[in-house]
Amino acid sequence: MPLSTVQSAFLALLRIAIGWHFAYEGLAKVLDPGWSSAAYLKTASWIGSGMFHWMASDPAILRVVDLLNGWGLLLVGAGLMVGFLTRLAACGGVALLALYYMAHPALFTSPAEPVEGHYLIVNKNLVELFALVVVAVMPAGRLGLDGFFGGLLTRRRPAVQPAESESAAVRRQPLTRRQLLAGLVGLPFLGAFVMAVLKKRGYRSAEESQLATRVDAVSAPSMNSLTFQTLDDLKGKLPTAKINQVELSRVVIGGNLMNGFAHARDLIYVSKLIKAYHQDWRIFETLRLAEACGINAIVTNPILAPRIVEYWEKHGGKIQFVAQCKGRNRQEFLDTVKYSLDQGASAAYVQGAAADDYVRQGHFDWIAEGLELIRAGEIPAGIGGHYIETIRGCVENGFEPDFWMKTLHHLQYWSARTDDQHDNVWCEDPQETIEFMESLPQPWIAFKVLAAGALRPRDGFRYAFENGADLICVGMYDFQVVEDCNIALDVLNAKLQRDRPWRA
Repeated sequence: MPLSTVQSAFLALLRIAIGWHFAYEGLAKVLDPGWSSAAYLKTASWIGSGMFHWMASDPAILRVVDLLNGWGLLLVGAGLMVGFLTRLAACGGVALLALYYMAHPALFTSPAEPVEGHYLIVNKNLVELFALVVVAVMPAGRLGLDGFFGGLLTRRRPAVQPAESESAAVRRQPLTRRQLLAGLVGLPFLGAFVMAVLKKRGYRSAEESQLATRVDAVSAPSMNSLTFQTLDDLKGKLPTAKINQVELSRVVIGGNLMNGFAHARDLIYVSKLIKAYHQDWRIFETLRLAEACGINAIVTNPILAPRIVEYWEKHGGKIQFVAQCKGRNRQEFLDTVKYSLDQGASAAYVQGAAADDYVRQGHFDWIAEGLELIRAGEIPAGIGGHYIETIRGCVENGFEPDFWMKTLHHLQYWSARTDDQHDNVWCEDPQETIEFMESLPQPWIAFKVLAAGALRPRDGFRYAFENGADLICVGMYDFQVVEDCNIALDVLNAKLQRDRPWRA
C-alpha cells in the first residue's frame, strides 16, 4: 500500500533528524585532531570486548578505526539527511549503533536512581537503532534524492507494461513535478546543518589560513609566526602530591578562563572573546592535553561541572575537579557545596572571594558548616583567600582545613598598584603571605601565581614554589598547556631555594 503524504513527511523527518545527529557526531570527530576512540574501546565490557581492546592497543589499527568511525558517521548522516542511498545509509547506521551498544550496553544499571545516559537495557543507541531499522524497511527515501532520481528514470519508461499487475503499475507511476521537487526536501536541511556548523566553529579568516600554512602574517618587521609546543615536545609527566587520600599533580589547571572570568583589567572585549573561544569541544581538548601532560585536576566554579561530567562519560576522561564553593548567603553557599558533591568533586573549598567576605562580615559559622558538609562527603575540605587577613582570621578561630588556597605572586609588574585597586593585584603583601603560610602545617595550593597573565610562567612558577607553595593553580589555554608543564618540570627539577617544608 502506498504511504499517505503525512506518513511520508513524518518518515522523512525521522530520517533527517537521525541524519543530522549522525552527521554532527561524525563532523565533530573528523574536525577534532585530538579525538580518539581509545578510551571508549578500552572500557568495552560486553560482546566482542576482546576485539575492542585489541583495536585500542594497536596505534595503527586505532587510527584506521578512528578514521572509519568519524567518516562513517558523517557519510551515513549526510545520506540520511538528503535521502540518498537511504537503505544503505540506514543499514550502515544500524551497524555502527550495534557496535556501540555491544561495547557499552545498558544491561545492569539499577533503575532505582536513573542517571542521564545510563538505563536498564534500553538506551539511546538502541532506540536510534530501531528507528533506523524502520527507515531501512520503509520507503523513507521517497521524499529524498532516491525518489528524485527514481522519478527521473521512470519518466523515461512507459507508465504501464502490458503484462504488469496493477500494484506494479502503481509503483512505476512516473512522479509529477511537485513530487520531484519534494525529492529535494533534504537539501535545505543539509544547508542549514552546514550553516550551523560554520556558525558554531566560526568562519575561517585569511589570518587563520596563513597561520595554518605557517606563513607569517606580518604587520611589522619584528612580527614572527605563531608557534607553540605540542605533545611531541613534552619533557615528562608532572609529579604528584597527596592531600589526604586525594593525589593531585603539582600543577593543577585553573578553570577561570573556561568560565569566562578573565581578570582582563580594562580590556572589556576579553570576556566575550574567552567565552567564544571556550566552546565545549575546546574545553575537552584542553582537558585531554592537560591529562596527557600529567595534570590530573582542575580547580573550577561548579558551573563547569556538567562539562566535566560529560568529559568523563563521553570522552573517557579521568581529570578530577576541585570545586570552588561560594554563595551570597548561607543557604546558597551550602547548596553549592551539595551540588559539588553530587557532581563528583574530588575536593572542595570555600572560594577565595567568598571566604574574604565571610571573614570580613564575621560569618565564621558559615565556613564551619561548609567544611563539615564537605568532609561529610569524604573529600578534602579547604579554605581560600585573596587576603592574608582571611587566612589569619580562620586560623585564629581554630579552623584546621585539609588545605589552603592562597594567592601568591610578586609585585614586579607595571600595573601592580595596590592603591585604588582595579582588579590588578591579588596578593597585596606577598612577603607577609610567605611568612605566615610558612607556619601552617597544612598543604597550600597557590593561585593567581601569574597575577592573571602579568607575569611569565617561568618567573611566577619559581617564585611560588620557592616561597612555600606545595601546588600551584594556573589558568591556561590549550596551546599553552605543554609549554607550561615543561616550565614547571624545569623549575621542580632545579635546585629550589625553599625554606618551607613540603606539606603535600
